[in-house]
Amino acid sequence: MTRQRRTRTPSSQWSSNGGHLHNDLALLDEANAAPRSDRSSRSDKKRKGSNSSRLFPAVVFVIFAGIVILAVAYFLYLGYMETRINTPIAAPKVVKKFGLAVPERYWGTYRPGVYFGTRTRHPTSLVTGMMWFVAGHFQNNMLALRHWCDQGDDLSKYGWEVHDGRYAGVQKIVDKHVILQTSFVKRTGGQHGGDWSARIIVLPKGKKGEGTQASILYYVALDPDDMTGLLQPMMGPSQSLGSLKGMSDSVGGFRLHVVNSSGEILHHHVLSTKHMGLHMLKETVYRGLRVFNGNGENDKFIGLAGEMFSHEDLDRQPNFVVYQVTGQVPFEIEIVYESDSFFKRPGMLIGETLTDELGAFVEKFHSDFKEKFALEEKGFSEEEVSFAKAALSNMIGGIGYFYGSSKVLGEYNSDPVPYWKAPLYTSVPSRSFFPRGFLWDEGFHNLLISKWDREISQDILAHWFDLMNWDGWIPREQILGLEARARVPDEFVVQRGKNANPPTLLLTLHSMMSGFQRDLSDDDYEYLSRLWPRLRAWYNWFNSTQYGDLPGTYRWRGRDHRADKELNPKTLTSGLDDYPRASHPTVDERHLDLRCWMTLASGLMADIAKLIEKDPSKFEESNKYLSDNNVLDALHWSYAANGYMDYGLHTDSAELKKLSERADMKRIVHDDPKLKFIDSFGYVSFFPLFLQIIDPYSAKLGKVLDDLRQPDLLWTSYGLRSLAKNSPFYKKRNTEHDPPYWRGAIWINMNFLAIRALHHYSSVDGPHRDLAREIYVNLRGNVVKNVLREYKRTGYLWEHYSDKNGRGEGCRPFTGWSALVVLIMGETF
Repeated sequence: MTRQRRTRTPSSQWSSNGGHLHNDLALLDEANAAPRSDRSSRSDKKRKGSNSSRLFPAVVFVIFAGIVILAVAYFLYLGYMETRINTPIAAPKVVKKFGLAVPERYWGTYRPGVYFGTRTRHPTSLVTGMMWFVAGHFQNNMLALRHWCDQGDDLSKYGWEVHDGRYAGVQKIVDKHVILQTSFVKRTGGQHGGDWSARIIVLPKGKKGEGTQASILYYVALDPDDMTGLLQPMMGPSQSLGSLKGMSDSVGGFRLHVVNSSGEILHHHVLSTKHMGLHMLKETVYRGLRVFNGNGENDKFIGLAGEMFSHEDLDRQPNFVVYQVTGQVPFEIEIVYESDSFFKRPGMLIGETLTDELGAFVEKFHSDFKEKFALEEKGFSEEEVSFAKAALSNMIGGIGYFYGSSKVLGEYNSDPVPYWKAPLYTSVPSRSFFPRGFLWDEGFHNLLISKWDREISQDILAHWFDLMNWDGWIPREQILGLEARARVPDEFVVQRGKNANPPTLLLTLHSMMSGFQRDLSDDDYEYLSRLWPRLRAWYNWFNSTQYGDLPGTYRWRGRDHRADKELNPKTLTSGLDDYPRASHPTVDERHLDLRCWMTLASGLMADIAKLIEKDPSKFEESNKYLSDNNVLDALHWSYAANGYMDYGLHTDSAELKKLSERADMKRIVHDDPKLKFIDSFGYVSFFPLFLQIIDPYSAKLGKVLDDLRQPDLLWTSYGLRSLAKNSPFYKKRNTEHDPPYWRGAIWINMNFLAIRALHHYSSVDGPHRDLAREIYVNLRGNVVKNVLREYKRTGYLWEHYSDKNGRGEGCRPFTGWSALVVLIMGETF
């Protein structure tokens, strides 16, 4: 009986799927336990064999069923995990008002990648834009037709001199032979974002340019997905230089007029056609250009062809209309857009009316700038203040609106998949080189934007956080729409779901906190409350995917240990690209900058939790631990170098070398790497200072401050270089084809963090207060002086600056984080 009980007891705990087997086993057990005669009949033996024969297929069936269930469950799990990468987080959207719910920001110059263009904040927006060329000017054996902002055009200067982000902007473009000034003014009213007008003034570049012939081409294009879109050019002498009426999903019915404001117009043409895609508008125009005979025997000029449709196109309905106006420089035209839903219009926004309304907005811009930054009171000249206004205006004028889906690759995906389609309202680092959204840049951008217009900045952050997926991940580079995709090399298009980027959006929120804490309005409370689930998910994502092997350590993912063609495997996810980390990526790495970012994040999370009445204890505990200087020192202070450092498997004894004449350069390692601190001073070494984590009374703060001003480390007369001169990686190429990037150049975003930190330490009690103040004054002066000098010399803000002579380097204009010089000038931290 005991044996029977032991057999039956577990059978009752089995799943019901195998219930028939339980009974068979119990019957068999009872039969084996009953007394039997040794002289069993053949029929008993047959019965016994029969029971066994019934048992075997049942066991097989159960095993098979179990395997099938496990297989189905496994594949369902894989399918679920594959979809996590492109499934939005289950939380309310942060963007509450969008599109026409914000009429004063519906229309705008939201196409930063073109020299001048407009669109709405609508997924399938009507777009307009400007192209131009000067007769006889060729580039790469083609007519030099300008459209996209392109470094290859080699313009002397271009950028916004005034832009308020809402109603108006004034831009100056200096080309080889002409100077263009583009102005944009909005008038709200009606149901579709109101009216707007653009004024384009063409001036000679010097006396030799007077009388030059130049052509302005202004176009209107429909999105291919616009279901109601219609463009109908209007012809006749009463239509001046060109007019059209149209219909669009984004704006309803509208009219657009091209009119001559001043100067002599020599001829005008139109192109009515179908574009080859919004990313190929220039190519479509090239196809529509023709050579025409003028009045004289040898008088020829280039003009647009009129209607241009393929023979197979039976409807001949254009989605792209271009008006060409050729004038004798100087001349001026105006583009007048009017919404059909605007009733009781006070008159066309044209001529003197346009001048007056533009003037009022420009005057308000100057007044607001003075109130917010007070540069004159800090001793800056009129020329220097004009520079600061241009830097801010280019940041604001660099705000774009994009719509589309990223290509992403998750841990469980064999191939890239599309993210969900979504809008992004964001500023861009560079109109010519990076005309799209970058996660880590955007946090720096909004340090400035939030000081100008906090509502715009909060809207930008909301759009970014609404791109968060189920896991709490945000793709670090946003390439949305065909026009953006056309400008990105294929290797950088796919975003990988384990790759982070510094959470600099928290920098912006951190800078806003004093305002929130001083006066938290109901709207602010609601905004932070909608943001909270996504902030918490982002914070948790970092803590679950970027953690290190030891408690309190963090490690950037995405480094390739097989990268034998790189001197030091890149860490693109850190934002510092080729900045030298451990030479051999392993799980043992400790990345100092990421730990500091998480210290900032935990403190901010605790502060926001208190504001919106959430439990802050978890974040306070994390912040207390991460802020503990003793723990920080134990993990990251190198006593050999006497400074804060990364840690990992590393050797400095490596070089790039060709093993044969035709082979690519490869990394050759001469000494075995060892687990140790990477004793090479650079930006990363100073992150505990930059993010103000070092205790003001710490003796190590004095050492860090003293190191900051050493010329053989980071100090130069132009700002702090990114990597010390005595580092074995200083100015070294990371690959055969890649010049050094974060290996000595001066970057304004990091200098801003340094100057902001020095201002902090010079304002709080502590034994190093006076030293911090001294370094602050000198560093601030060096950075401002050099950026101003280079702008005056070149007409641009630059991506980074040479530590040798302060000259601008990299791409330009780079009025992304380099525009933080405005906050440095205004001491607005």
